[in-house]
Amino acid sequence: MTDIIRIGVEGGKGTGGQHLPFARAAGADGWLYVSGQVPMVAGEVIDGGIVKQSHQAIQNVLAILKEAGYGPEHVVRCGVWLDDARDFMSFNRVFMEYFGANPPARACVQSSMVVDCKVEVDCIAYKKPE
Repeated sequence: MTDIIRIGVEGGKGTGGQHLPFARAAGADGWLYVSGQVPMVAGEVIDGGIVKQSHQAIQNVLAILKEAGYGPEHVVRCGVWLDDARDFMSFNRVFMEYFGANPPARACVQSSMVVDCKVEVDCIAYKKPE
């Protein structure tokens, strides 16, 4: 028996509705690790520039946090991948809207994306176990 919780194993969907072989999040002992989220809705990357895509990627992370009983105030660290380093300041403005009151530690790198999008965001959250 394991004390690890896994969220979204049964139905994670990627581009074109393909099943993804990983959990949307996994956690233990109050820690929650949210898998990287891209600006995808219903298995398709949304159209739009860095601002619109940043909002969607962060909203996808927040939806998983909420499903697990966590909120943005529980986020300890975020990882961010940008397709274009010139989008850094625009991403920061969007990020601040969601995490300005409770800024987590963060890393941000430029990277080619596996899917055709401008940004991916993951996070680690902690909430004292009840």
